[in-house]
Amino acid sequence: MPNIDELLREKNQLLEQLKSLLYGSIELREKDGKQYIYVHYRLDGVLTTKYAGEYSDVLYNLIRNNTELAKNLKKRLKEINKTLKELNYIEAEGVDEKVAINIDLARRYLVDSIYKQAMLEGVATTYSDTETIVNGGKVKDMTASDINKVINLKRAWEFIMSIDLANYPTNYAVLCQINQIVEDGFSLTAGRIRSVPVTIGGSTYIPPIPFEDQVKQDLYDMLNNEEGIDLAIDLVLYVMKKQLFLDGNKRTAIIFANHYLISHALGLVVVPAEQVKEYKKVLVSYYEDESKKGDIVNFLKEKCWIKMK
Repeated sequence: MPNIDELLREKNQLLEQLKSLLYGSIELREKDGKQYIYVHYRLDGVLTTKYAGEYSDVLYNLIRNNTELAKNLKKRLKEINKTLKELNYIEAEGVDEKVAINIDLARRYLVDSIYKQAMLEGVATTYSDTETIVNGGKVKDMTASDINKVINLKRAWEFIMSIDLANYPTNYAVLCQINQIVEDGFSLTAGRIRSVPVTIGGSTYIPPIPFEDQVKQDLYDMLNNEEGIDLAIDLVLYVMKKQLFLDGNKRTAIIFANHYLISHALGLVVVPAEQVKEYKKVLVSYYEDESKKGDIVNFLKEKCWIKMK
C-alpha cells in the first residue's frame, strides 16, 4: 500500500520542480527590430503571463521541452492526489490563528533568517544582496554557487511556511525533503541519508554512519517524548551531530526545527550573524564532548530563539 509520507514528499518535489520550470504557451513580441519571448500558463487556476527573455533558438526549444515536461509532472500530480484521496488524506484548508501569526513572523524574518544561515555557511553575501536574491532580483560579485545556496534556502523556508506543511507533522519525510531542497543542484544524494564516512571541519569528532531505520526511530522517540523549545533544540543538535546527510546538515537542521516551532506557534530559532563565532565554538565543544550539551542548548535558547509575543 502506498505510504502517505512518501506520496506527499514526491508531491512536494514535483511541485518544486514544476515551480522552477520556465514553460507555457509561447508568444513572440517585437520591439525595435528584436523579438522577445513571453509565456502564458495557469498558476492556481489563474492565467499568468511571464517574460522569458530575448528570443534565441536555445531559449525557445528549452521552453518547448519544459512545457512537455510540465505536462508529465502535472499528470503525475493528478495521480498522486487521486491516491491520497483514496487513502482518505485531506489537505489542510487553514491553520490555527496562533500558527498563522507564527507564519507571518517567519515571513517577516525571512530575509534576515536566510542571511544569517548563509553567513553561518560561509556564503559570500551581504544583507542587501540576500534581500535582492530573495525578491527575485540579480546581484553582482557573487558566485553562481553562493547565489544558488541563497535561493535554495528561500525555497526551503517557503516550503515549511506553506499552510499544508504547517498542518503536517514534523517527521522523517519532512526532514529529507528539506535537505533535498537545500542541496538541490549540489549533491546527487540530496534528501537521502548518507552511506559514506564524513568528517567535520574544525573538529576531531567523526560521526558514525547513520541508518535510516534508526534515524526514523530516534525522531519518533524525540517527537513523542519531548515538546516545546527543548524538543526543537534537540532536533537541531541531533541532525547536526549525526551528520545525517552528505552535506547541508546545519541548514537542514535549523529549518527542520523551525518547521516544528512554526507548526506549534513557538517562534523561530536562527543563529545571529554576530554570534556565529561563539556558536561554532560551543557546537564543536558539544561534538567532541557530550557533557557540553548544556552549553549549546543554553546558547540556542538564550541567543537564537525568537519567541512569539
